[in-house]
Amino acid sequence: MTPRLRAWALSAPALFLVALFLGLPVLSTLATTFGDPKGPFAQYAAFFDSRFRMTVLWRTMEVAVITTTISVIVGFMTAWVVAKSPARIKSLLIIAAVFPLLTGVVVRSFAWLIILGKNGILNDTLLWLGLISEPLSMLYTQFSVTIAMVYLFVPLMILTLVGVLEAIPQDLTEAAASLGATPAAAFRQVVLPMAVPGLIVGSVLVFTGSFTSYATPQLLGGERQMMMGTFLYQRAMVTFDWVGASTIAAVMVVVTLTTVLVMSKLARRLNPVAG
Repeated sequence: MTPRLRAWALSAPALFLVALFLGLPVLSTLATTFGDPKGPFAQYAAFFDSRFRMTVLWRTMEVAVITTTISVIVGFMTAWVVAKSPARIKSLLIIAAVFPLLTGVVVRSFAWLIILGKNGILNDTLLWLGLISEPLSMLYTQFSVTIAMVYLFVPLMILTLVGVLEAIPQDLTEAAASLGATPAAAFRQVVLPMAVPGLIVGSVLVFTGSFTSYATPQLLGGERQMMMGTFLYQRAMVTFDWVGASTIAAVMVVVTLTTVLVMSKLARRLNPVAG
């Protein structure tokens, strides 16, 4: 048996389980969307012709993009500090960065209800400082959903980038500096290209996680700021429109897969060696 056939034989059980418990349910869900008597694409036409549904889709994508952008900036800066810290401090910083992951998503989202409420910590602080004259309505807005999403996913970005930044030899930046490169130029031409794989992986994790999130938009967005995850739940469990819910799920799958493919292509273009 050739090494290639041996590799396929060893991976066959795992591939079978993935196809059975992941691929088959997804395909069966997608198949139900093509059985409309009006035509195989009638459900998708109705989805994209609906202003409300398109608003939900664009709002979800906007929140996911903003969350990913902020997470990349904050996560990169934090990961850089962690990666360049002494070994004794590095472990403590990593524990502090990932500590929020030790609690559930619902608990972390519910905490923001206490922070952003009209009688919450943030409003009380702003009133005490005299910066506002009356409490601000921050809950059930896109701001509240986005800030909670960033809080949820920044630790994932940090974990993804720390290992990548640690692997960048310090000699490279020192060599760039000795050749006359400014710190900004060394970062742009040396550090950033080598950090591309981590940035791509972290961005995909954050975007797909925030795009498909349910608990946080439900608690902090409600009906006013409905997103695709909460919309899917409403169609399936409130109105019992299983075909409509399957259509929403299909759109989410397509957006997620498209994002992964685009980011993978971008990674190969920005970092041909890694690709």
